[in-house]
Amino acid sequence: MLVLNKFKYVVLCGCIFASVSAGFAADVKIKTDTKPNAETKVIIETKTTTDKQPQQKDAIQTTAQNVCAACHGADGNSAITLNPKLAGQHPEYLLKQLTQFKTGVRVNAVMNGIAATLTTEEMQGLSKLYAEQALTLGKAKKNGVGSLGESIYRGGIAATQVPACASCHGANGAGIPKQFPRLSGQHADYTYEQLKKFRTEERANAPMMTQIASKMTEAQMQAVADYMQGLR
Repeated sequence: MLVLNKFKYVVLCGCIFASVSAGFAADVKIKTDTKPNAETKVIIETKTTTDKQPQQKDAIQTTAQNVCAACHGADGNSAITLNPKLAGQHPEYLLKQLTQFKTGVRVNAVMNGIAATLTTEEMQGLSKLYAEQALTLGKAKKNGVGSLGESIYRGGIAATQVPACASCHGANGAGIPKQFPRLSGQHADYTYEQLKKFRTEERANAPMMTQIASKMTEAQMQAVADYMQGLR
């Protein structure tokens, strides 16, 4: 709280409102305190806070462009097929993977190093940013309607008790937020590589997928990965 003589009122108000225009949000209360046979006093109460949200959003976008874009594309649609598309993925899933890279639960030399430098707020911001991007859909090379890939995705593999992929990831591959990732449009090369890593337990952050992949042949993995690439 500030108490000042009346003739100083204009000068101080000018300073206060200048600070507001400089990027601050301020609550200003002005009161007058007049007593008999005394000079008039002006009482100004201020409460000033900095709005950090635009700054944080700009920082996240800068991190995405400087750190993530080289592998995952400027908009999250990676051109390198061994690197996953992040665009349109559920933010909860992206945050989970970044957290597991940071803690070492999921192992990848490049991602472990990058995630180690990120704060929780940055990981949350990046996850939200990429989830909001539009996914560029792909096309299956061989496994369309009536293919082995479609059969596995929609019906599983009865002989080895592999469940249908659609039972967890949805009929159109959209996944289930907070539980299972979106698979539609994902690069077949990336999906196939992850299935192999689940089978060998090189990737061990999803026990259910380790069990499923252990019952699949490479031909079956390739077929279903190709089908999911064209799924929409």
